[in-house]
This record gives sequence, structure tokens and C-alpha cells, in this order.
Amino acid sequence: MRKRSYYKKREHTGDYVHNRVDMGRFINYLMSEGKKTTAERVFYASLEEIKKTTKDDPVKVFEKALENAAPLLEVRSRRVGGANYQIPQEVSPQRKFFLATHWLIDAARKRKGKPMASKLAEEFIAAYKNEGAAVKKKQDTHRMAEANRAFASFLRR
Repeated sequence: MRKRSYYKKREHTGDYVHNRVDMGRFINYLMSEGKKTTAERVFYASLEEIKKTTKDDPVKVFEKALENAAPLLEVRSRRVGGANYQIPQEVSPQRKFFLATHWLIDAARKRKGKPMASKLAEEFIAAYKNEGAAVKKKQDTHRMAEANRAFASFLRR
């Protein structure tokens, strides 16, 4: 059995424009190969594009998109009596944010033929309207958890 690890939670810094921790973390997840200024440029360009297309506050669109893409349940694999079961579990707030951001970024990267800023803006707007690939991924995860609800009794106590 694993020992419990006692580690200190990381103190996250906010982004330099809005000074919001969630935006700073999103930029860090968006970053590739250590190019933070490029990730910031892409993120803020996508916020500008959201402002142009929807005429709404881009910060509100960003918040609502993250909220709509964040899952409530997920399945975890657990071995019971020689068989593996998919057991539905609630998702912690930190993991909700992690999954939502990664699903939004992956969905934006899979779109083709446009700059990353416009792809990210389109994905934010789609998630804001409860549409798009990230929200579909959330619904698939919920569907999987619902299908395996019978195994919830195997949950560790």
C-alpha cells in the first residue's frame, strides 16, 4: 500500500492583465515548449476575438465555458476479485479545472485551418453555449459514469 504523501499545495500566480489565478493556470496549460509569451499572446487574442464576435464580456464567457466543460463525475478503474470495474467518483475542484482546461485546449488544437487564437475563441464560445467537443467529452464521461453506477458500491471507504 502506498504511503500518503504530504506535499504543499502550489501557490499559483494570476495572469498579468486580469490578475486571475484561473487565467494564469489556463495560460500555463496552453503553453508548449516553455513559450509563455506565445501562450499569453494566443490567449489574449482569443479573448479579443470573443469580444468582437459575441459582444459579451470575454472573462464571463471564459468562466462559463470552463464551468460548462467541467465534469461532475468520472470513472476510475478498480480491481475487485480478479475483475476490473469502472467505478464512478465525484471529481475534485482542482481536477475539474484541470480536465476542463485540457479538454478545451485539445478540442481547439484539433480544429484545422485557422490560427490557434481563433480556434480557441471558437471553442470557448461553443462551450459557453453548451456545445463543442469539450462539452461532448464531458457528456461522454457522465454517460460512462451513469452506465457504471451499479458499481458505485465498490468505492473505497
